[in-house]
Amino acid sequence: MHQVGIVMGSDSDWPVLKQAAEICEQFNVSYKAQVLSAHRTPFDMLDYAKTAHLHYQVLIAGAGGAAHLPGMIASATVLPVIGVPVANTALNGLDALLSIVQMPSGVPVATVGIGNAKNAGLLAVSILAVSTQSLQNSLQAYKDNMAIQSREKNKTLHTNLG
Repeated sequence: MHQVGIVMGSDSDWPVLKQAAEICEQFNVSYKAQVLSAHRTPFDMLDYAKTAHLHYQVLIAGAGGAAHLPGMIASATVLPVIGVPVANTALNGLDALLSIVQMPSGVPVATVGIGNAKNAGLLAVSILAVSTQSLQNSLQAYKDNMAIQSREKNKTLHTNLG
């Protein structure tokens, strides 16, 4: 069993969704990534969603354009779904963002910013950390490190400003 399922509408979305995979790797969270299209392979997508609870604990779904994949996955699973809008159209991902974030009542999809699969990965890890103390500790260390880096940047800024 993998902890996180990462799905995308096309392999051209992988450069964005790879950020979520990298976060999973950083936190030693197992994942499996694959291409599923709400439009080109709808029956495969629904089979995946219906059985996802047997294989995963959290799902991340990225899509561009009409971006139906995250919502359709969410409609057929009981697992939490995190949507990642991908900027691959003339609207630079705004169409995907609106499609994913405007789900009807009763079919929630947590949605991160356009192209921000890193945050999707962190949200997935946070969801898993609810029941895993070691992940809680790792996330706290991650946040503590971000704070240290931010303070260092502030020191560097003041040094460079003289």
